[in-house]
Amino acid sequence: MNLTLLSPAKLNLFLHILGRRTDGYHQLQTVFQLLDYGDTMNFALRDDKQIVLSKAIAGIENEDNLIIKAAKALQTSTGSHQASGVTIQIDKQLPMGGGLGGGSSNAATTLVALNHLWRTNLNCKELCDIGITLGADVPVFIQGHSAWAEGIGEQLQAIDLPEKWFLVIKPDCHVPTIDIFSREELTRDTLAITVAAFFEQGGKNDCELVVCKYYPEVAKALKWLRNHTTARLTGTGACIFAAFSNESDAKRVYKEALKQGEENRWACFVAKGINQSAVLPFLS
Repeated sequence: MNLTLLSPAKLNLFLHILGRRTDGYHQLQTVFQLLDYGDTMNFALRDDKQIVLSKAIAGIENEDNLIIKAAKALQTSTGSHQASGVTIQIDKQLPMGGGLGGGSSNAATTLVALNHLWRTNLNCKELCDIGITLGADVPVFIQGHSAWAEGIGEQLQAIDLPEKWFLVIKPDCHVPTIDIFSREELTRDTLAITVAAFFEQGGKNDCELVVCKYYPEVAKALKWLRNHTTARLTGTGACIFAAFSNESDAKRVYKEALKQGEENRWACFVAKGINQSAVLPFLS
């Protein structure tokens, strides 16, 4: 059996940091917007019980790859070591350190796909319990719906967002999440807001000032995009984005970004916001 799924990107439409927990994690509020753009993953069953990634991802050892970790975690938690193995192919489009959730999305897609192919029959909550051990953003991709999130990002409430078009720019830098969350000057006392307040007033990204301070490439890209429209950092960076009501407006600014990108080594893409991802039909 084969299964091919899109492992989608996400944007944080805002990111408020409410405080820091004793375990080092941060209390957050955010909205996860899923996109119709991401990595394409193919899962093919094999009969030798091996988990094989057909091509290593540059810069990541297999034992550190969240795809492999997710597959092994599913085996361990279900006792399914006798299940068929799998060969996983990935057409990687999402950059590392971009704030688009690529690794978390890959892990979530792997859990959902193998739960289906291996017939381990875990429900969504059980998959999310595994996913949170791999990363705070994994559960939203398992649930497959744009969402309001609290806690460390794992307390999710599915919401329907206007399906806007987004221009996303990746400056020529990698921003490790741990670097930003370890900075003492990071704002950690933003007051909580409600879902209704977000829809009325929006929000901000508390990581933006710190990222721009230590990663001037991000500050430069934000300044350029803000000359055209409202722009914001996603997650802890490095990607920035702008929302548009239609595809033509997004592509108009995208063409200008491509010209700038030739000089500044930016990667750019246009994607549509979606409320549901391709994993939903495969959840038990």
